[in-house]
Amino acid sequence: MIRAALWRCLLAELLGSAFLAAVVVGSGIAAQQLSPGDVGLQLLENAAATAAGLYAIILMFGPVSGGHFNPVVSFVDAAFGGVSWRIASAYLPVQVIGCITGAMVANLMFSKAVVSVSTHHRATPAHFLSEVVATLGLILVIFSLARSGRSRSAPAAIAAYIGAAYFFTSSTSFANPAITVGRMFSDTFAGISPSSVPSFIAAQIVGGVLALVVIKLLHPDITEAEAADIVVPHQIAALSSSGEPE
Repeated sequence: MIRAALWRCLLAELLGSAFLAAVVVGSGIAAQQLSPGDVGLQLLENAAATAAGLYAIILMFGPVSGGHFNPVVSFVDAAFGGVSWRIASAYLPVQVIGCITGAMVANLMFSKAVVSVSTHHRATPAHFLSEVVATLGLILVIFSLARSGRSRSAPAAIAAYIGAAYFFTSSTSFANPAITVGRMFSDTFAGISPSSVPSFIAAQIVGGVLALVVIKLLHPDITEAEAADIVVPHQIAALSSSGEPE
């Protein structure tokens, strides 16, 4: 039963990550085509579509896998005992593969080459700091809701935060190593050059570690059961808490 449940969770993370990347990259391409020469409007269109899409994607797949779609979320959750380290490690490759696949599908939907490696350089100190802040804030939103028993509000809260972070960070808030890798495969508005990827992922890891520390300070009594409800209550958490071996 646990093996079947884990299989379903991995499929949900794969599909959710693919849809997320398709939304981010596809809406970026559409924004370029709909509003040529107006970067501000392009960013608004990309942010609005991403926030709305993320909300829907968490609702779609969250009840199965938790709706992580982000390795930092999975590993911080493992640190609090919400999922096992084995499950978090299993989520990582499918999240990355899903995001790469979604970016490639987005390219095809707009009649572009299936793979076009991005030349959009983003590795600057300001971008690094932005990714630390963006990731820190995202993890705090997720775990603060779980600690206060409001995980069912997470889809809307996360979507709102990401939509806002598009504008209050210079990096446009990637806040996710998997989507960072995926966006490398599209030389479009939402892309990121391979040379910038290590800096972004390093910043996201730093943000995740800082979030772990801050959560422990703010909520020292957070329980494994509360952590198990992130991003939203889901099947693998219910099965894990039943006492059956993973």
